[in-house]
Amino acid sequence: MSRPVRIADHCSKWMRLYEEEKHRILEVIGQKAVAIEHIGSTAVPGLGGKPIIDIMAGVHQCTHADECISLLQGLGYGNVTPEPDEPDWYYCLSKAYQGGARPLKNYHLHLVKFKSDHWKKHLVFRDYLRAHPEVAKEYFELKKALADKYGSDREGYTEAKTSFIKSVVLKARTDRCQC
Repeated sequence: MSRPVRIADHCSKWMRLYEEEKHRILEVIGQKAVAIEHIGSTAVPGLGGKPIIDIMAGVHQCTHADECISLLQGLGYGNVTPEPDEPDWYYCLSKAYQGGARPLKNYHLHLVKFKSDHWKKHLVFRDYLRAHPEVAKEYFELKKALADKYGSDREGYTEAKTSFIKSVVLKARTDRCQC
């Protein structure tokens, strides 16, 4: 059985942890990654979430993502998960620095086709939450309620957030088009 979903208050260190990890990643896959972005709740100032730094690296094609795997394993990334249902999301890798009985720092690195719809929707969602703190607060409250409701059912928790995320992405894209 997996651990329960834990939602933490915002931590001011998350941005610094992302920047430090981004530099380590670029040192090993810089020639293959077109861009690297901080995504997810830890990328939004003031927004709480699971204490996992989500990083999205854009590559031009799947073969470039494949070439990154062994290089990233040298940085401690493991649990390489292919994403067969998402044609533009190649892999998710995870890394945890151990400290005592619990990991102190967790990272998920998503290798994604650069400028694909998958790439763009993550940035649109992040940027909208950054620009609209009231929506970010609503999202935080939803995540806490869903964590309580779903406990260790991480898949159920993630699925239950989907309609909110889709509605924000749609709103953000609609607002952009009306400028």
